[in-house]
Amino acid sequence: MFSSCWDRVISCCCCNGFKQAKQDHHQDIKEITIIENPAVKKVESEVDFSVNSNLTSAKAVVRPDGERFIALFDYTARTKDDLTFNTRDILEVLDSSTGEWWMARAITGISAGKSGYIPANYVALKESIDAEPWYYRDTKRLDAERLLLAEENRQGAFLLRTSKSLRGALSLSVLHQGKVKHYQLEKLDNGYYCVSKNKSFPTLKEFVEYYSRQSDGLCGCLGDPCRKVACMDQWEIDRSSIKLLNKLGSGQFGEVFEGVWNDTTSVAVKILETEILAEAQLMKKLRHPKLIQLYAVCTLEEPIYIITELMKNGNLLENLRSATLHIWDRIEMAAQVAAGMAYLEQHNYIHRDLAARNVLVGENNVCKVANFGLARRENENVYNAREGSKYPIKWTAPEAINYNKFTIKSDVWSFGILLYEIMTFGELPYPGLTNTETVEWLAKGNRMSCPPKCPTPLHNIMMDCWKEKEQERPTFQTLQLYQLHKCALSTQVDMLPTP
Repeated sequence: MFSSCWDRVISCCCCNGFKQAKQDHHQDIKEITIIENPAVKKVESEVDFSVNSNLTSAKAVVRPDGERFIALFDYTARTKDDLTFNTRDILEVLDSSTGEWWMARAITGISAGKSGYIPANYVALKESIDAEPWYYRDTKRLDAERLLLAEENRQGAFLLRTSKSLRGALSLSVLHQGKVKHYQLEKLDNGYYCVSKNKSFPTLKEFVEYYSRQSDGLCGCLGDPCRKVACMDQWEIDRSSIKLLNKLGSGQFGEVFEGVWNDTTSVAVKILETEILAEAQLMKKLRHPKLIQLYAVCTLEEPIYIITELMKNGNLLENLRSATLHIWDRIEMAAQVAAGMAYLEQHNYIHRDLAARNVLVGENNVCKVANFGLARRENENVYNAREGSKYPIKWTAPEAINYNKFTIKSDVWSFGILLYEIMTFGELPYPGLTNTETVEWLAKGNRMSCPPKCPTPLHNIMMDCWKEKEQERPTFQTLQLYQLHKCALSTQVDMLPTP
């Protein structure tokens, strides 16, 4: 029986959920807020034209159906309704009446013959100047230099740019010997272009073709076009697609509302202040089946919205207090948390707020680590928090409480407290002690005793997590793959009926 459960742990299976995690009223700790990811069409933020000058806004522009466009960037579908394509693929627009997302069919490329939604400012009309890989509309001189000096560009990389401030001005920027050279193009009365009046061209394309073959006064021949970088945040959705309804609660970092997305899907919306946006920025970099997945954000104006996947059964603390979970189930859930934390460990992130209230539960007891409001990237394996920062004392390692020193090993300490919560069905750690008394009690070398009916091997793991010297605490990889597995197997043997 347990072996199949453990196989699910090791394989890190995922699930989709449909219910908001409720607030833990027993602790004055910030809430976990999660939102379902419906497969409905979303709207991306507008491009920063000062950087990506080649893109023109598709907002409020309806194109004639059947027009063909060229992809300026790679795009990977985020929902079953989207269309994946690569740079320079040809796409036929079927319907452009949906704002910044158009329905299109791929004519060439990896999705040839398939149809789906595409971000309109990822494409340009075929045969238009905007479709040329070297053309950058409304790009500043400094931005051109930043783009050309990117490591993927080589000697001779170039771009032609229009000026946002000087209407009609056109410049050539070329990467030469590690520096960027700029040339002003002149448009003659006859409509021809030139950098020297000795040689002019009727089109910019002919201008580029000529100087790609010979320098003729330039610093060198033109090489490959500058690599285009899409700065559009693919996580951004249109705020108007969210309707706020009833307030569900509030916490240290924001408020939570019931809402409706695109008039079709019930969601919960976490509303944050700007300084807490780091939580969403971090979540964009994390992807693991045992970590809550970010789906979308609304960040173009305050207040900030964070939208993540929704787990069906709320947080782990609620489940522990309201359900009678078998010992094997609880050990399996602990192993899933360790798997998610092992991913953070591998990528040098620390959570700083690991607790049962910050683990969400889905169908079949699938667990995922959530609430990354305090998470940070380690610098030389240590993160020094600001003086006066507030932390959940009873879950925080002594070195973090006393010296504001956080490492992945302080997360391991917190994991030991989480194990205590799991084995006591959600009891508050250090029962009978205040926060101040807890700090003093730990300073004397004391540790919590084995909870009633807790297997001794599992309490031994807790004690390993609570070692005074953080370097002596186990890694999350060790906890997941060896210690909890061994504990689970020994527990299974201990609980078998006597023949």
